Amino acid sequence: MKFFHLVLALCLLRSVSTSPLKYHAIFNFGDSLSDTGNFLASGAIAFPVIGKLPYGETFFRHATGRCSDGRLVIDFMAEAFRLPYLPPYLALKEGQNFKHGVNFAVAGATALRSAIFYKQKIGSRLWTNDSLSVQIDWFKKLKSSICSTRKDCKTYFKKSLFFVGEIGGNDYNYRAFIGGSINQLRASVPLVVKAIANATRLLIEEGAVELVVPGNFPIGCSAVYLTLFQSLNEMDYDRNGCLKAPNAFARYHNTMLKAELHKLRQIYPHANIIYADYYGAAMRFYHAPGHYGFSNGAVKACCGGGGPYNFNNSARCGHTGSRACENPSTHANWDGIHLTEAAYRHVANGLIHGPFATPSLL
Repeated sequence: MKFFHLVLALCLLRSVSTSPLKYHAIFNFGDSLSDTGNFLASGAIAFPVIGKLPYGETFFRHATGRCSDGRLVIDFMAEAFRLPYLPPYLALKEGQNFKHGVNFAVAGATALRSAIFYKQKIGSRLWTNDSLSVQIDWFKKLKSSICSTRKDCKTYFKKSLFFVGEIGGNDYNYRAFIGGSINQLRASVPLVVKAIANATRLLIEEGAVELVVPGNFPIGCSAVYLTLFQSLNEMDYDRNGCLKAPNAFARYHNTMLKAELHKLRQIYPHANIIYADYYGAAMRFYHAPGHYGFSNGAVKACCGGGGPYNFNNSARCGHTGSRACENPSTHANWDGIHLTEAAYRHVANGLIHGPFATPSLL
């Protein structure tokens, strides 16, 4: 069985890393699902747990600011197009070459401006004020260092891939984790998806023509939601052990987002706006974890402080009282909120070669 898993992993590695060279650069915007070091560089928290092991233990062998044991979807996308890993914008050094792209994503970031949360008296819950609009502003500032004339920018961005998200999950999480109901969360969806669509529009107007906009993951399958919203009613769970209501909400967000992207395609027919179905890509391993090598299941966290899903808010991964499992590749969930490198590899593979990018990436 171990030999089978090794062969499977090697096949998946090859399928992700040998795609044709289609893009010369990647620019990424988002939150902790794709942050490669901006939150760490921002100094928002003096001693963040993502700045030390076990974060980063699997591939990099040291913490990089990624909220996982190793690589993220955006890292596998860079590998697939034979590009270097994206440097975090806030860690760029003078004279550094970033012609192959930059990562603007920040862990904890929201699609909506932070001022909205402060107005609603929940601003103190935010990890960061570096929302999607702030990240777009960073890109605009950097643009003049990338290309100087309209012709140069047009040529350069024609071969550049822009990832707008995943973003928006934190807009809901901050509310949900202080007791917000599903109905309250649903009420905020139109604002959130319009913010994502507006960021996409701004990037197109700045010259982007190849854009990927991911939807939300099935949050009802995440250890944090399964722990905080656990129910004694078995009817609240689907056959995969996931909570039905949060997953239905994630699908609602995704449906609304796809509708906004459809409008953008009509306004900007020259732009290739790709919807990335993170929900569908992830549901494959929630439905059949063993088939994807997750012998320890897909819903229980690898790193945590105990409990039925190994998520304990008082002993979260990296904090006193928590510990990481011996082999993260046998888990889909890393720390209760984020996925393992192994799970992100499956998601990336589903986007590059599978049916989960519309239209296709290749």
